[in-house]
Amino acid sequence: MTQGEPDTATRSSRSASEPGDRQSRGGRRTTAEPLAAAWAPQRPRPARKRGFVATYGWRIYAVPVLVAVTALVVVRTAGDKADTVASAPTSEAGSPVNPVTDGGNAPPDVTERPGGPIDVNVPSAELPNGGAFTQAGAGSFHVVPGSGQKVGTGPKFFTYTVEVENGVDPASYGGDEAFASLVDSTMADPRGWTGLGEISVQRVPAEFPNPSFRISLTTPDTAHRADMCGYSIKYESSCYRSSEKRVMINLARWSRGAVAFGGDMLTYRQYALNHEVGHAFRNNHVGCPQAGALAPVMMQQSFGVANDYVAQLNKQVGNPDPVKADGLVCKPNAWPNPQARPAG
Repeated sequence: MTQGEPDTATRSSRSASEPGDRQSRGGRRTTAEPLAAAWAPQRPRPARKRGFVATYGWRIYAVPVLVAVTALVVVRTAGDKADTVASAPTSEAGSPVNPVTDGGNAPPDVTERPGGPIDVNVPSAELPNGGAFTQAGAGSFHVVPGSGQKVGTGPKFFTYTVEVENGVDPASYGGDEAFASLVDSTMADPRGWTGLGEISVQRVPAEFPNPSFRISLTTPDTAHRADMCGYSIKYESSCYRSSEKRVMINLARWSRGAVAFGGDMLTYRQYALNHEVGHAFRNNHVGCPQAGALAPVMMQQSFGVANDYVAQLNKQVGNPDPVKADGLVCKPNAWPNPQARPAG
């Protein structure tokens, strides 16, 4: 039986009501009437509609169709459930898993909470949540003991010291040696500034006279001072203070990172060093050059990697940085020479 066609019971009901013995509805049997009409026949009265079909009309046809459709849906649903139960579970990579060792169809003991994608087109300059850090230090610095070999082959030679602000709790950054070690490895990495063949650098000790610049871990309150980084854009950031020849790495960012980097603290710290040291090499801020490309290391990635948002922040404080609100969005990047092979 196809959908929309009456079943056998319906046809039987119809047959019982059709004139098979020449009986008119509501009248006398024609077999008992005379063969000729009466000399003065009476006008026949209008026949009254009776019977099952006349009483229920179109509904007699609709009910069997609805019953048939309902039965079809029940069968189809049962089949779908059977297929689901019978199908083999798959692993994340799509290959079959062992239902005994991998849990089979049993519910998980605990489920992960999706982190959600980072929307780089909306405000992303806020400091992420994280560990505690020292808000205000002494405002003075000490040089971390140590020095290093010359790295890079470029003809332009620069020296630097590694310094930490006095009064900072070492727990918030791992201690002086940890900070200095990451500075040195970043400066020597082929993906960094020395890998471009234009410059060379060397870490020098405290007694070295007049280094080219000082890489200094700095508390937020010191960085906010007008004679240091200032605080025109009301978000934590690092800077290069040319009058001091000081690369100032904001401790708040060193401890917490930036939204655009999604919790990758190592990559963010390498970015912060390369960006601010890039200013010491007289590089200015730039914007994202192509949608989906790696952000230039001189883009203000602590604030975000969307040109529209970075341009908006700079416009609010009258900064002349050449970042256009053109809708381009890049991917976070820590290196000025990202195509080179990593060190080690």
